Amino acid sequence: MITQFNETKPSSQLIITWEALPKDFQLEDEPVENTGQPILAGALRESLEISGFIQPQMLIASNFGLCATVNGQLVIKAPDWVYVPTVKEVISNRKSYTPILEGEIPLIVMEFLSDTDGGEYSVKRTYPPGRWFFYEQILQVPIYIIFEQNGGLLEYYQLENGRYELKLPDENGRHFVDAMGLFLGTWQGTKEAHTGYWLRWWDKDGNLLPWAVEKIEQERQRTEQERQQKERLIAYLQSQGIDPNNLPAFE
Repeated sequence: MITQFNETKPSSQLIITWEALPKDFQLEDEPVENTGQPILAGALRESLEISGFIQPQMLIASNFGLCATVNGQLVIKAPDWVYVPTVKEVISNRKSYTPILEGEIPLIVMEFLSDTDGGEYSVKRTYPPGRWFFYEQILQVPIYIIFEQNGGLLEYYQLENGRYELKLPDENGRHFVDAMGLFLGTWQGTKEAHTGYWLRWWDKDGNLLPWAVEKIEQERQRTEQERQQKERLIAYLQSQGIDPNNLPAFE
């Protein structure tokens, strides 16, 4: 399958094809910028999984090869987090993904800002193309997110008329991802001994989608509340001279 992309000059035409990687192709492991990035990526998936959002046909991954062939040359970028709504075939231990050939274009790609070369903003179009150019012009991913965890800066870009436009958050500091039916925003707190800013999901009613540890705590609080209510009821019955262990049966 071939896609043609033209900029203002005819000579700058790009021929984009969606070809399978050779079976013996070895993907390079990109270095993780810091230990917080895998935890951040995992936390984004965790709350979606606990809430029941994730379906078998979806692809959610991190540091995962997105592939396209541009003018005959293979291009692979590994975003820090990627969400594909539907793939054609569910494959365990998938190492890479070629859009169109294997399923839909990713709906969201995320990059967690590093302190290195600022490649997240690179619009370099010559081989190998920059990340921004690759997501915007080659893959044409609808939503591109750049997140700086230390300062909590969330940049939410949406593809409009072939270009990424920076979108402002709502009054709660969140962005509504219509295709997911969820809000995305920043949250400050601690997870796995890492204190700082995190990307979190909220449902349409503004309820925060919990992590596993938060879900457990919610269940503990619910159980404790039920226990206290039971104790108050027993105490009340006893104050009225009623044995709670010998209540009359109702027909």
